[in-house]
Amino acid sequence: QVQLVESGGGLVQAGGSLRLSCAASVRTFSTYGMGWFRQAPGKEREFVAGIRRSGGSTNYADSVKGRFTISRDNAKNTVYLQMNSLKAEDTAVYYCAADQSGAATTIIRLYDYWGQGTQVTVSS
Repeated sequence: QVQLVESGGGLVQAGGSLRLSCAASVRTFSTYGMGWFRQAPGKEREFVAGIRRSGGSTNYADSVKGRFTISRDNAKNTVYLQMNSLKAEDTAVYYCAADQSGAATTIIRLYDYWGQGTQVTVSS
C-alpha cells in the first residue's frame, strides 16, 4: 500500500507562485510514475502534470504549460509541482497520484494510489 500526502497549498494572489509537495510512503518510489491532478468545484478531476519514474520525461496539460513544472526527488520519495503565474482558474483541490506502471499517463483511472488533496485558491 502506498500513502501519498500533499502539502503546500494555500491562498495566493493572481500572478503569484506556490510549490506543492507530495510525500510517498513506499521504498520503491522511484519505480512509480507520478501525476498531479486537480478538481475545481462543480468540475471533473483533470490531469495537470505527470513525470515518469525515471524523471526524464514529463507532460503537462495545455492550460499549465510554461507556468507549472513537475519534478521529483527519488531520494526523498517526493514529487513537486512548482506553480508560477497563477490564475484564478487554477483554483482547485490538487491531488497527487502514483502509477505502478511507471508511466505518466493523463488517464485518471490508470493511477493506483491517490493522496487526500490540498486546496489551492488564487484570488483575482
